Amino acid sequence: MMKKLLYIACGLIGVVVIVLIAAYMFIDANKFRPAIEAQLSSSLGRKVQVGDLGLSLFSGGISARDISIADDPAFSRAPFLTAKSVDVSVELVPLFLSRTVRLTALTLKEPDIALLRSSSGKWNFSSLGSATVATPALTQRKLAIQRLRIVNGRVTVASWLARDEPTQYESVNMTARDVSYESQIPFTMAAKTPGGGEVKAEGTLGPINRADVSEAPLTANVTLQAIDFADTGLSGSSAAGLLDFAGSVKSDGKQAHTEGTVKVTKLQLARNGGPAKVQVVVDYATDYDLVQQAGVLSRGEIHIGQSIAHLSGTYDLQGQSTVVHLKLAGAALPLADVEELLPALGVALPTGASLQGGTVDTDLVIEGPVHRIVTTGRLNLSNSRLTGFDLASKLSALSALAGLKGGADTAIQMLSSNLRIAPEGVRADNMRLIVPSIGTMTGRGTIGTDNALDFHMVAMLANPGQGTALGQMASRFPVLGQNTKNGNLPFMVQGTSSSPVFLPDVAGMVSSGLDASLLSTQPAAQQIFSGRLDGLLGKKQ
Repeated sequence: MMKKLLYIACGLIGVVVIVLIAAYMFIDANKFRPAIEAQLSSSLGRKVQVGDLGLSLFSGGISARDISIADDPAFSRAPFLTAKSVDVSVELVPLFLSRTVRLTALTLKEPDIALLRSSSGKWNFSSLGSATVATPALTQRKLAIQRLRIVNGRVTVASWLARDEPTQYESVNMTARDVSYESQIPFTMAAKTPGGGEVKAEGTLGPINRADVSEAPLTANVTLQAIDFADTGLSGSSAAGLLDFAGSVKSDGKQAHTEGTVKVTKLQLARNGGPAKVQVVVDYATDYDLVQQAGVLSRGEIHIGQSIAHLSGTYDLQGQSTVVHLKLAGAALPLADVEELLPALGVALPTGASLQGGTVDTDLVIEGPVHRIVTTGRLNLSNSRLTGFDLASKLSALSALAGLKGGADTAIQMLSSNLRIAPEGVRADNMRLIVPSIGTMTGRGTIGTDNALDFHMVAMLANPGQGTALGQMASRFPVLGQNTKNGNLPFMVQGTSSSPVFLPDVAGMVSSGLDASLLSTQPAAQQIFSGRLDGLLGKKQ
């Protein structure tokens, strides 16, 4: 009996196979093209065109050599998506019995997808599924696909406001399951970025808002590896470096919250700078308004070595460039850590010199479009040593006039200044430098984009000395006594930050009380200033 049943079952299977093979031989898959195009067009709200079709019987699918999906006419007449080949899985029973096409899976192979953003912030994919294509007697059907795949795709992202070339992402692979407008859609995605980096995301999308697909809720974990800083969306910024990121994003379609850790190597912030010698790590959290295209940085901890600075404020992504309004504060930051960041800021120490010990306090405001950021505020440095640089010997005139003795290094008790850092250079005002071996120096100056120095300073010597030339000058010419008894001497710093040049500031001497009439009527004073300052300070730099 069992054998008979087995024979009958095998016979039935054989008949079914024969029928299916016969159907495959005599059914032209292209007859289903209008139905497939109509269903996809209805579901997406865009005109869909499918190329030559072939029936893959045993896999239960239909293959097409190409497919195109029209763009929103408000954005472009070119297709939103084109693919070289497409595999469409369908339910076979409805297909053969009633010629009804019911999609179960869709695989797009090597598609090109164009994502465009308008000046208002709208995306060209926002209207997908929002309206029925103008086809007679066609009503919009529900989209329901068990699996949607993109294999080895390319995505081009462009904005009508961007001055830069469109950004292209290669090797885009995505898998989404249980795709419909009414439920959450689990997905995974990976892609290669322009600079050879990689982006991965895994999470859920939806339910999809038919009025605006871009407002669909999203929850995902995201990782970025070796991303070129130029591809972070900071259009026009001169920043450079390689970025890694691990974090999460959660959006309800209107507001988005993201948090995570950003690691940047070879960071460069100034056009005339070089890569930082230390990795910069930022732990952050931010809330972003998708409609207003603006956000608030609620947490920003910047780690440089053992140092932690705090960043907070707002940012605005409207327009051609991101605009920021941020505050950066740091207290008692180890100077050794900050020194590793100086090349990125375009700050160079004198050749062969380095900083040892000490701390930095800073309170800065960072404002403006990212391609023209202006940073202002106060910086204070305490108890450090500039090794490999003897300031006293560089100020050779002060050494000669005041009997100063130099050494291999320069001990810095305190350095403070009001700073303005802009694309055109650095301006330092209300500068105060205390070097115990010399005294107190005050003044102001600038550092150009080529690191050229132009500082005007006054040195108030700690010990003018009665036996020194400066003390002798005060005793021989009582009229100078008031101006020299405190050992005040103006000087200039020129050259470059890596090779500074110290010169006498004659104009500064006049403005501080050593007027020109005195020098013109007192030959001895004239000889001292001309010989001592111009000879010693001018020739021995």
